[in-house]
Amino acid sequence: MAKLVFGLNQSLDGYVDHQEFAPGPALFRHFYEQVRDLTGSVYGRCMYEVMRYWDEDHPEWDAEERDFAAAWRRQPKWVVSRSLKSVGPNATLVGDDFEAVIRGLKAQLVGEIAVAGPELARSLTDLGLIDEYRLYFRPIVLGRGKPFFAGPRPPLRLVASDLIGEDAIRLTYVPA
Repeated sequence: MAKLVFGLNQSLDGYVDHQEFAPGPALFRHFYEQVRDLTGSVYGRCMYEVMRYWDEDHPEWDAEERDFAAAWRRQPKWVVSRSLKSVGPNATLVGDDFEAVIRGLKAQLVGEIAVAGPELARSLTDLGLIDEYRLYFRPIVLGRGKPFFAGPRPPLRLVASDLIGEDAIRLTYVPA
């Protein structure tokens, strides 16, 4: 059975905004290693549109960025959206019955499936489908943006904390 994991890079005040700040080198390497080992990812529309950046090569990329893009492109993606009409390579569009699709993925696959997008994570949390939450805190205060928890914070139990590089800490929680 696969495990659904929701994790995002965020500010100290709990906001996720990929336009405002990017991960540092150590955290980027960490994210690359995670993406490389994933069974797949489930995206909400907004996060999928942000991540589509990795579908096309950019001449200014360094070797790590090219490696990340290759790993991201290889992995299966399921995109939950009622407004998108199509998705890119190695992606499947999931419409109205996303709960059945996600339950099916969890039952049929093995390994970790990343959940990307706070709104989607809220819906999956409400359904009791997320198995683990990974909060990556950076020493930045935004004061605005999209909160990591798009709804009420579910009851959680801390199971691990890790320093990643010099400026990021990961807190890992499971539902209590």
